Amino acid sequence: MIAPDKLIQISQRHAFLEAKLNSGVSGEELTRLSKEYAELSEVNTVVQKYFRALAEIESTRSLLNDAAMAKMAAEELAVLEKAMPEIEHEVLLSLLPKEKNDNRPAVLEIRAGTGGEEAALFVADLFRMYTRYAEGKGWKLQTLTESATGIGGYREIIAMVDGKDVFQFLKFESGVHRVQRVPATEASGRVHTSAATVAVLPQADVVDIDISPGDIRIDTMRASGAGGQHVNTTDSAVRITHLPTGIVVTSSEKSQHQNRAQAMQVLRTRLYDMEQQKADAERAATRKGQVGSGDRSERIRTYNFAQGRVTDHRISMTLYRLEAVMQGDLHEIIDGLRASDEAKRLAELSL
Repeated sequence: MIAPDKLIQISQRHAFLEAKLNSGVSGEELTRLSKEYAELSEVNTVVQKYFRALAEIESTRSLLNDAAMAKMAAEELAVLEKAMPEIEHEVLLSLLPKEKNDNRPAVLEIRAGTGGEEAALFVADLFRMYTRYAEGKGWKLQTLTESATGIGGYREIIAMVDGKDVFQFLKFESGVHRVQRVPATEASGRVHTSAATVAVLPQADVVDIDISPGDIRIDTMRASGAGGQHVNTTDSAVRITHLPTGIVVTSSEKSQHQNRAQAMQVLRTRLYDMEQQKADAERAATRKGQVGSGDRSERIRTYNFAQGRVTDHRISMTLYRLEAVMQGDLHEIIDGLRASDEAKRLAELSL
């Protein structure tokens, strides 16, 4: 049940901020108040919609005592009251604390797990799936580094995904993805089980992570293509090692300057993710009902080609349209994961 007092406070705060901004504030105060006002405006729009609906219900209910209007008022009241739960749900969603990384771009990392060449081919399939999903969302996906096997698979592939609310939609993809199918290299037709690990990291800004020049070692090397063939003759590829953590990042585009910038971006993102993982682990102790544990060793989804099905184990969702999913139609699964997470967070919301 929504407490009207809290919603009244939101409206009053919004009105106060509006008046304050119109009074001619400047400098840091202007920046701070403008940010709060922008964030609160979204919530206030929904709150005002809720109050208008309540007022309309009350007004319509008062007509029930009028003999001439009673029948029409009863019909209108039924429609208004039926719509109210959806409006209340909208209010609750607007009051959920914003996940600070949701509107960020993301670094997508996919690595082959158990299964040898078949696992590497599955990495290629997953990368194609995410590429097509990104295209459908109007996002830009750029490959940063890849380690090809020579028969169409990848031991590892890393890409940057940029666009609106990328991390919000992809964050639940982190974990172990398992495939059950007959490999193209299997002569006897036996079904094999292979796996790949997906990690989706919120892209870090320079202000998020301060990297000391003394903490990194930068090496240049010759970029190479699939099978180890050299794709150019200059030492353009860049490898950056973060000495305190041992994290190694490479980028092998044609421009050494671009490679250095991209590698630093990925390094910042991984260091930022390490901080986030630590914070999430602490928070998970109080969020036992969350969607998955956030542990990237957790098996989250199975793709069974023989039965044409995909199952997400966290929300017990099974779809019998595997081909469409592999072509990038992830909407139903991702919407289900987001809805489940919202439901858990709503249950924790105290009003």
